[in-house]
Amino acid sequence: MMSDTDVTHRPLTRHIKSKLVLVLAAVASLLAGCTPYSPQEMGGLVINESLSSQAKKSRVEIIVLHYTASNTPIAKLTLTQEAVSAHYLVTDDNPPIIYRIVPETYSAWHAGESSWYGKSALNSNSIGVEIVHPGWVKNPNGGLGPAYPSTQIDSLIKLVSDIANRYQISPENIVGHSDVAPSRKLDPGPAFPWKQLADAGLGRWFNDSQANQYLQQFKGRGVPDARWFQNQLKRVGYGVSETGVLDNQTKAAINAFQLHYRPSQVSGLPDAETAARLLALPTTGTALNF
Repeated sequence: MMSDTDVTHRPLTRHIKSKLVLVLAAVASLLAGCTPYSPQEMGGLVINESLSSQAKKSRVEIIVLHYTASNTPIAKLTLTQEAVSAHYLVTDDNPPIIYRIVPETYSAWHAGESSWYGKSALNSNSIGVEIVHPGWVKNPNGGLGPAYPSTQIDSLIKLVSDIANRYQISPENIVGHSDVAPSRKLDPGPAFPWKQLADAGLGRWFNDSQANQYLQQFKGRGVPDARWFQNQLKRVGYGVSETGVLDNQTKAAINAFQLHYRPSQVSGLPDAETAARLLALPTTGTALNF
């Protein structure tokens, strides 16, 4: 005959075993990589994410840096209320405030008509970062315009480093708006400290010793012709057509290169120092032989 104790515990034991089976099944599902969304989140569908294709990559390949040519209040209005936007805005407050204005999963309207390494319409594959700065107007005395505050650049370096690491963006694809749209744009201008970013692993810089060697050779041989500049500018990413003529598109690309790598003298004209720095700028980790 069963005691009261036997009658009470036998159903309870079955209940515990049933719960244990459910728990073990859930653990096995997690270990198998199955992490479905709840039906409520997907309109009643259960999505199984246990499979992952090797044939994929992030849409983000380039970081484009801009200046706002305005103060912070105007920049905030422009980037939120007008037909232009960016993923991030870095203010010149102390300490700087970094606003995320457009989610990284969305394209922002910041690059416009643009080209880099043969790819165009860069809004679709880039992250745009606007930096509060009053801007720069080309002038005959070589003035660089106002300096960027050191705290602002420190914050920018942290932001760009985070983005570059997450998307595995190579140094040559961290560029300025003037680099990708040289016929239209000057930002972030000659005061922007590209060398400081390159020293932090964010962007390229030319090899100084090689540039000095090339400079002496160019002084002896003369400045290369327009076709040479077009080929070299194209090699390092600029969207230049090979016409063999020192036309406006070539002058604009030289101007953009000087803004980035020779800001002390931005003329848009070919010269020995520009040629030397251009040749000493690597694309595969080593400078080309001359």
